[in-house]
Amino acid sequence: MSKLLLIETTGDVCSAAIAENGNVLAVKEDYEKKSHAAVLTMLIQDLLTEVSLTIRDLQGICVSQGPGSYTGLRIGVSVAKGICYGAGLPLLAVNTLLAMSYGMRKELNSNIFSLHSGKPFLFCPMTDARRMEVYTALLNENLEFILETTALVLREDSFSDYLSRQPVFFFGSGAEKASKLIRHPNAFFRTDFRPRAAYLAEPADFEFRQQHFRDVAYFEPFYLKDFVATIPKKKLSI
Repeated sequence: MSKLLLIETTGDVCSAAIAENGNVLAVKEDYEKKSHAAVLTMLIQDLLTEVSLTIRDLQGICVSQGPGSYTGLRIGVSVAKGICYGAGLPLLAVNTLLAMSYGMRKELNSNIFSLHSGKPFLFCPMTDARRMEVYTALLNENLEFILETTALVLREDSFSDYLSRQPVFFFGSGAEKASKLIRHPNAFFRTDFRPRAAYLAEPADFEFRQQHFRDVAYFEPFYLKDFVATIPKKKLSI
């Protein structure tokens, strides 16, 4: 049996959840785009109060490891590592794009969305990066990676080889950019889909059962790219 705290801070939504054996018990989220650093620990405390648990009642902490926002990743991983260190709990991590695909597959299976094609389709989670770039991957209906996580500059012919053979479902914050370039009858888009802690429940439970624990001292987020600082357009006058 596993009761896990799940942390998702890679995007605009700051999210935390408690799951038991892959089933979500409760979720707390902040959609007001406040600083994740300011709200995450409060969300976790409110979450534990709601389900009448303490940190000591948990069997592990799972964090969404990226790719995503540099700042968000640092906050989520730092909080997760701090709790693990203080409580002596194992640290788990799940690829953000994989977790998103678990969430989208669940929504598709609930018949909220339908591709109406009758053919096996690919999941293409996308998170927004700079300019026309996205962090993305391709997964089949069993959520096995067909294309590993990568940083991709979108073009009109992006994914054309895959689209010529089967439907591809693009979703996430980067899907809006993709929808403006990729025109194909096998391309489907969901632009309002965002990472949420609840989507970590199933893959986190798998990681826990396999005992794929991370080193609390040395684990680093999956940034995918090196951080690039921008130069302000206007210099401050002295």
